[in-house]
Amino acid sequence: MKKIALITSGGDAPGMNACVRAVVKYCLNHNLECLGISDGYQGMIEGRGQWMTYFDVDNIIHLGGTVLGTARSEEFRTPAGRKKAIVYLLSQKIDGLVVAGGDGSFRGAQAIGEEMNIPVVGIPCTIDNDIFGTDFTIGYDTALNTVVEAVDKIRDTASSHHRIFFVEVMGRDAGFIALNSAVAAGADAVLIPEEITDLTKLVHDIKESNKGRRGTIIIVAEGDDAGGAMEIMQKISPFFEDRNMRCTVLGHIQRGGKPSAFDRILASRMGAFAVSQLTKGLSNIMVGSKGEDLIYSSFNETVKEHSVPNMNKLKLVEDLRTNSQKF
Repeated sequence: MKKIALITSGGDAPGMNACVRAVVKYCLNHNLECLGISDGYQGMIEGRGQWMTYFDVDNIIHLGGTVLGTARSEEFRTPAGRKKAIVYLLSQKIDGLVVAGGDGSFRGAQAIGEEMNIPVVGIPCTIDNDIFGTDFTIGYDTALNTVVEAVDKIRDTASSHHRIFFVEVMGRDAGFIALNSAVAAGADAVLIPEEITDLTKLVHDIKESNKGRRGTIIIVAEGDDAGGAMEIMQKISPFFEDRNMRCTVLGHIQRGGKPSAFDRILASRMGAFAVSQLTKGLSNIMVGSKGEDLIYSSFNETVKEHSVPNMNKLKLVEDLRTNSQKF
Protein backbone atom coordinates (compact mmCIF):
# COMPACT_ATOMS: atom_id res chain seq x y z
CA MET A 1 0.00 0.00 0.00
CA LYS A 2 1.41 3.34 -1.09
CA LYS A 3 -1.46 5.76 -1.52
CA ILE A 4 -4.64 6.24 0.47
CA ALA A 5 -7.55 8.65 0.10
CA LEU A 6 -9.33 10.40 2.97
CA ILE A 7 -12.73 12.07 3.13
CA THR A 8 -14.87 13.59 5.87
CA SER A 9 -18.53 12.92 5.22
CA GLY A 10 -21.99 13.50 6.70
CA GLY A 11 -22.61 16.03 9.44
CA ASP A 12 -19.56 17.86 10.75
CA ALA A 13 -18.42 17.05 14.27
CA PRO A 14 -15.83 18.67 16.57
CA GLY A 15 -12.66 16.61 16.36
CA MET A 16 -12.85 15.86 12.64
CA ASN A 17 -9.81 18.06 12.03
CA ALA A 18 -7.86 16.26 14.73
CA CYS A 19 -8.77 13.04 12.92
CA VAL A 20 -7.64 14.42 9.53
CA ARG A 21 -4.37 15.53 11.10
CA ALA A 22 -3.77 12.10 12.62
CA VAL A 23 -4.48 10.23 9.38
CA VAL A 24 -2.21 12.48 7.32
CA LYS A 25 0.68 12.59 9.79
CA TYR A 26 0.55 8.85 10.41
CA CYS A 27 0.66 8.26 6.66
CA LEU A 28 3.60 10.56 6.11
CA ASN A 29 5.52 9.03 9.00
CA HIS A 30 4.98 5.56 7.50
CA ASN A 31 5.92 6.41 3.91
CA LEU A 32 2.36 6.62 2.62
CA GLU A 33 0.85 9.35 0.50
CA CYS A 34 -2.55 10.72 1.57
CA LEU A 35 -5.00 12.27 -0.86
CA GLY A 36 -7.39 14.58 0.99
CA ILE A 37 -10.62 14.86 -0.97
CA SER A 38 -12.80 17.95 -0.50
CA ASP A 39 -16.51 17.77 0.37
CA GLY A 40 -16.93 14.06 0.84
CA TYR A 41 -18.30 11.81 -1.88
CA GLN A 42 -19.36 14.75 -4.02
CA GLY A 43 -15.76 15.93 -4.16
CA MET A 44 -14.71 12.39 -5.03
CA ILE A 45 -17.12 12.38 -7.97
CA GLU A 46 -15.82 15.75 -9.14
CA GLY A 47 -12.17 14.83 -8.68
CA ARG A 48 -11.35 17.50 -6.11
CA GLY A 49 -8.45 16.10 -4.13
CA GLN A 50 -4.97 17.21 -3.11
CA TRP A 51 -1.95 15.35 -1.81
CA MET A 52 -1.62 16.37 1.82
CA THR A 53 1.57 17.62 3.47
CA TYR A 54 2.57 18.31 7.07
CA PHE A 55 1.87 21.99 6.49
CA ASP A 56 -1.75 21.25 5.51
CA VAL A 57 -2.55 19.74 8.90
CA ASP A 58 0.11 21.06 11.26
CA ASN A 59 -2.09 23.58 13.10
CA ILE A 60 -5.64 22.26 12.89
CA ILE A 61 -6.02 19.95 15.90
CA HIS A 62 -7.85 22.66 17.85
CA LEU A 63 -10.24 23.72 15.08
CA GLY A 64 -13.91 22.79 14.84
CA GLY A 65 -15.57 21.71 11.61
CA THR A 66 -13.51 20.02 8.91
CA VAL A 67 -10.85 21.61 6.71
CA LEU A 68 -11.67 19.06 4.00
CA GLY A 69 -15.32 20.05 4.00
CA THR A 70 -18.33 17.75 3.86
CA ALA A 71 -21.44 17.48 1.72
CA ARG A 72 -24.41 15.24 1.05
CA SER A 73 -24.33 13.67 -2.41
CA GLU A 74 -27.45 12.30 -4.05
CA GLU A 75 -25.41 11.54 -7.17
CA PHE A 76 -23.19 9.16 -5.23
CA ARG A 77 -26.24 7.05 -4.38
CA THR A 78 -26.49 6.08 -8.06
CA PRO A 79 -24.25 3.52 -9.82
CA ALA A 80 -23.27 6.19 -12.36
CA GLY A 81 -22.18 8.55 -9.60
CA ARG A 82 -20.11 5.92 -7.84
CA LYS A 83 -18.50 4.99 -11.16
CA LYS A 84 -17.26 8.58 -11.52
CA ALA A 85 -15.82 8.43 -8.01
CA ILE A 86 -14.09 5.12 -8.71
CA VAL A 87 -12.63 6.39 -11.98
CA TYR A 88 -11.09 9.29 -10.06
CA LEU A 89 -9.64 7.06 -7.34
CA LEU A 90 -8.18 4.76 -10.00
CA SER A 91 -6.65 7.72 -11.79
CA GLN A 92 -4.85 8.64 -8.57
CA LYS A 93 -3.74 5.01 -8.04
CA ILE A 94 -5.41 4.85 -4.61
CA ASP A 95 -4.74 1.65 -2.66
CA GLY A 96 -7.07 2.27 0.29
CA LEU A 97 -9.77 4.62 1.57
CA VAL A 98 -10.46 6.16 4.98
CA VAL A 99 -13.92 7.62 5.59
CA ALA A 100 -14.61 9.75 8.66
CA GLY A 101 -18.36 10.11 9.18
CA GLY A 102 -21.52 8.36 10.30
CA ASP A 103 -23.34 5.18 9.34
CA GLY A 104 -24.62 6.67 6.06
CA SER A 105 -21.05 7.49 5.12
CA PHE A 106 -20.03 3.93 5.94
CA ARG A 107 -22.67 2.55 3.57
CA GLY A 108 -21.03 4.60 0.85
CA ALA A 109 -17.59 3.37 1.87
CA GLN A 110 -18.81 -0.21 1.79
CA ALA A 111 -20.18 0.27 -1.72
CA ILE A 112 -16.92 1.80 -2.96
CA GLY A 113 -14.89 -1.01 -1.41
CA GLU A 114 -17.03 -3.70 -3.01
CA GLU A 115 -17.30 -2.08 -6.46
CA MET A 116 -13.66 -0.99 -6.66
CA ASN A 117 -12.22 -3.90 -4.69
CA ILE A 118 -10.00 -1.79 -2.41
CA PRO A 119 -9.74 -1.84 1.39
CA VAL A 120 -11.84 0.76 3.22
CA VAL A 121 -11.90 1.74 6.90
CA GLY A 122 -14.39 4.01 8.67
CA ILE A 123 -13.88 6.37 11.60
CA PRO A 124 -17.03 7.24 13.62
CA CYS A 125 -17.60 11.01 13.65
CA THR A 126 -21.01 12.24 14.85
CA ILE A 127 -22.20 14.25 17.81
CA ASP A 128 -25.14 11.85 18.29
CA ASN A 129 -22.95 9.00 19.59
CA ASP A 130 -25.41 6.50 18.12
CA ILE A 131 -23.07 4.37 15.99
CA PHE A 132 -22.91 0.70 16.91
CA GLY A 133 -19.45 -0.68 17.67
CA THR A 134 -17.92 2.09 19.75
CA ASP A 135 -18.40 3.54 23.22
CA PHE A 136 -17.82 7.06 21.93
CA THR A 137 -17.92 8.80 18.58
CA ILE A 138 -15.71 11.76 17.71
CA GLY A 139 -17.57 15.00 18.47
CA TYR A 140 -19.99 13.69 21.06
CA ASP A 141 -18.08 14.81 24.15
CA THR A 142 -17.67 18.36 22.82
CA ALA A 143 -21.36 18.61 21.88
CA LEU A 144 -22.39 17.32 25.30
CA ASN A 145 -20.27 19.93 27.04
CA THR A 146 -21.68 22.64 24.77
CA VAL A 147 -25.21 21.67 25.80
CA VAL A 148 -24.38 21.56 29.50
CA GLU A 149 -22.77 25.00 29.35
CA ALA A 150 -25.81 26.40 27.53
CA VAL A 151 -28.27 24.84 30.01
CA ASP A 152 -26.29 26.26 32.93
CA LYS A 153 -26.75 29.73 31.44
CA ILE A 154 -30.43 29.16 30.71
CA ARG A 155 -30.93 28.09 34.31
CA ASP A 156 -29.72 31.54 35.44
CA THR A 157 -32.52 33.30 33.59
CA ALA A 158 -35.05 30.57 34.43
CA SER A 159 -34.38 31.12 38.12
CA SER A 160 -34.37 34.90 37.82
CA HIS A 161 -37.79 34.99 36.15
CA HIS A 162 -39.47 31.96 37.77
CA ARG A 163 -39.72 30.29 34.37
CA ILE A 164 -40.14 26.77 33.07
CA PHE A 165 -37.67 26.30 30.23
CA PHE A 166 -37.88 23.66 27.50
CA VAL A 167 -34.47 23.16 25.89
CA GLU A 168 -34.32 21.26 22.62
CA VAL A 169 -31.08 19.45 21.77
CA MET A 170 -30.00 17.42 18.76
CA GLY A 171 -30.86 13.76 18.61
CA ARG A 172 -33.28 12.88 15.82
CA ASP A 173 -32.98 9.14 16.44
CA ALA A 174 -30.93 8.91 19.63
CA GLY A 175 -31.11 10.42 23.10
CA PHE A 176 -27.46 10.33 24.15
CA ILE A 177 -27.02 14.10 24.21
CA ALA A 178 -30.38 14.78 25.87
CA LEU A 179 -30.10 12.08 28.52
CA ASN A 180 -26.53 12.72 29.59
CA SER A 181 -26.87 16.51 29.52
CA ALA A 182 -29.96 16.15 31.70
CA VAL A 183 -27.93 14.27 34.30
CA ALA A 184 -24.95 16.62 34.05
CA ALA A 185 -27.00 19.83 34.15
CA GLY A 186 -29.45 18.66 36.82
CA ALA A 187 -32.53 18.91 34.61
CA ASP A 188 -35.95 18.21 36.10
CA ALA A 189 -37.07 15.99 33.21
CA VAL A 190 -35.77 14.65 29.92
CA LEU A 191 -37.60 13.38 26.83
CA ILE A 192 -35.80 11.07 24.38
CA PRO A 193 -36.73 9.05 21.25
CA GLU A 194 -36.06 5.71 22.97
CA GLU A 195 -38.87 6.28 25.48
CA ILE A 196 -42.57 6.91 24.76
CA THR A 197 -43.45 10.30 26.25
CA ASP A 198 -46.36 10.49 28.69
CA LEU A 199 -47.42 14.14 28.73
CA THR A 200 -49.75 13.60 31.68
CA LYS A 201 -46.84 12.30 33.72
CA LEU A 202 -44.68 15.19 32.52
CA VAL A 203 -47.25 17.71 33.75
CA HIS A 204 -47.38 15.96 37.11
CA ASP A 205 -43.59 15.81 37.42
CA ILE A 206 -43.19 19.49 36.60
CA LYS A 207 -45.81 20.49 39.13
CA GLU A 208 -44.21 18.36 41.82
CA SER A 209 -40.71 19.66 41.18
CA ASN A 210 -41.72 23.28 40.61
CA LYS A 211 -43.47 24.09 43.87
CA GLY A 212 -41.46 26.61 45.84
CA ARG A 213 -38.73 26.74 43.20
CA ARG A 214 -37.68 29.60 41.00
CA GLY A 215 -36.95 27.70 37.78
CA THR A 216 -37.43 24.37 36.01
CA ILE A 217 -35.44 22.84 33.14
CA ILE A 218 -36.86 20.25 30.74
CA ILE A 219 -34.51 18.84 28.08
CA VAL A 220 -36.08 17.51 24.89
CA ALA A 221 -34.35 15.53 22.14
CA GLU A 222 -35.46 16.79 18.74
CA GLY A 223 -36.65 13.31 17.76
CA ASP A 224 -38.99 12.78 20.71
CA ASP A 225 -42.26 11.11 19.72
CA ALA A 226 -44.35 13.90 21.31
CA GLY A 227 -42.68 16.54 19.13
CA GLY A 228 -40.04 19.20 19.51
CA ALA A 229 -39.62 21.43 22.54
CA MET A 230 -41.95 24.15 21.25
CA GLU A 231 -44.70 21.70 20.36
CA ILE A 232 -44.51 19.97 23.73
CA MET A 233 -44.52 23.29 25.57
CA GLN A 234 -47.66 24.33 23.69
CA LYS A 235 -49.37 21.04 24.49
CA ILE A 236 -48.89 21.33 28.25
CA SER A 237 -49.07 25.12 28.66
CA PRO A 238 -52.84 25.04 29.47
CA PHE A 239 -51.93 23.21 32.68
CA PHE A 240 -49.60 26.02 33.75
CA GLU A 241 -51.54 29.22 33.10
CA ASP A 242 -49.98 30.83 36.15
CA ARG A 243 -46.41 30.03 35.10
CA ASN A 244 -44.12 31.66 32.58
CA MET A 245 -42.81 29.22 29.95
CA ARG A 246 -40.02 29.62 27.43
CA CYS A 247 -38.44 27.44 24.75
CA THR A 248 -34.84 27.41 23.49
CA VAL A 249 -33.67 25.36 20.50
CA LEU A 250 -29.88 25.01 20.72
CA GLY A 251 -29.56 23.89 17.11
CA HIS A 252 -26.26 23.88 15.28
CA ILE A 253 -24.18 25.46 18.03
CA GLN A 254 -23.90 21.86 19.24
CA ARG A 255 -21.86 20.96 16.17
CA GLY A 256 -19.41 23.84 16.33
CA GLY A 257 -16.58 24.98 18.52
CA LYS A 258 -13.17 23.75 19.53
CA PRO A 259 -13.09 20.02 20.28
CA SER A 260 -12.63 18.97 23.87
CA ALA A 261 -9.44 17.30 25.03
CA PHE A 262 -11.30 13.98 25.07
CA ASP A 263 -12.36 14.34 21.44
CA ARG A 264 -8.88 15.44 20.33
CA ILE A 265 -7.30 12.40 21.95
CA LEU A 266 -9.97 10.02 20.65
CA ALA A 267 -9.72 11.43 17.11
CA SER A 268 -5.92 11.25 17.13
CA ARG A 269 -5.92 7.64 18.28
CA MET A 270 -8.66 6.54 15.90
CA GLY A 271 -7.10 8.28 12.90
CA ALA A 272 -3.74 6.58 13.39
CA PHE A 273 -5.40 3.26 14.20
CA ALA A 274 -7.52 3.38 11.04
CA VAL A 275 -4.48 3.74 8.79
CA SER A 276 -2.63 0.98 10.65
CA GLN A 277 -5.53 -1.40 10.01
CA LEU A 278 -5.50 -0.53 6.31
CA THR A 279 -1.82 -1.37 6.09
CA LYS A 280 -2.55 -4.74 7.69
CA GLY A 281 -4.95 -5.54 4.87
CA LEU A 282 -8.18 -5.17 6.84
CA SER A 283 -11.22 -3.80 5.03
CA ASN A 284 -14.92 -3.04 5.43
CA ILE A 285 -14.43 -2.19 9.09
CA MET A 286 -15.07 0.74 11.40
CA VAL A 287 -12.62 1.51 14.18
CA GLY A 288 -14.07 2.20 17.61
CA SER A 289 -13.33 2.46 21.31
CA LYS A 290 -14.09 0.07 24.13
CA GLY A 291 -12.94 1.45 27.45
CA GLU A 292 -9.29 2.40 26.94
CA ASP A 293 -8.87 0.01 24.01
CA LEU A 294 -9.31 0.63 20.30
CA ILE A 295 -11.28 -2.05 18.48
CA TYR A 296 -12.92 -2.57 15.11
CA SER A 297 -16.18 -4.02 13.84
CA SER A 298 -17.52 -4.87 10.40
CA PHE A 299 -19.52 -2.38 8.37
CA ASN A 300 -22.30 -4.97 8.23
CA GLU A 301 -22.71 -4.69 12.01
CA THR A 302 -22.23 -0.93 12.10
CA VAL A 303 -24.85 -0.03 9.51
CA LYS A 304 -27.45 -2.57 10.63
CA GLU A 305 -27.31 -2.16 14.41
CA HIS A 306 -28.14 0.96 16.44
CA SER A 307 -26.51 2.08 19.66
CA VAL A 308 -28.80 3.13 22.52
CA PRO A 309 -28.07 5.10 25.69
CA ASN A 310 -28.10 3.64 29.19
CA MET A 311 -31.79 3.84 30.02
CA ASN A 312 -31.07 3.53 33.74
CA LYS A 313 -30.15 7.21 33.61
CA LEU A 314 -33.82 8.08 33.09
CA LYS A 315 -34.49 6.72 36.56
CA LEU A 316 -31.48 8.66 37.84
CA VAL A 317 -32.95 11.93 36.55
CA GLU A 318 -36.20 11.11 38.36
CA ASP A 319 -34.44 10.11 41.58
CA LEU A 320 -32.49 13.36 41.62
CA ARG A 321 -35.41 15.60 40.74
CA THR A 322 -36.58 17.94 43.52
CA ASN A 323 -39.73 16.66 45.20
CA SER A 324 -41.91 19.42 46.68
CA GLN A 325 -43.25 17.02 49.29
CA LYS A 326 -39.77 16.81 50.82
CA PHE A 327 -39.42 20.54 51.51
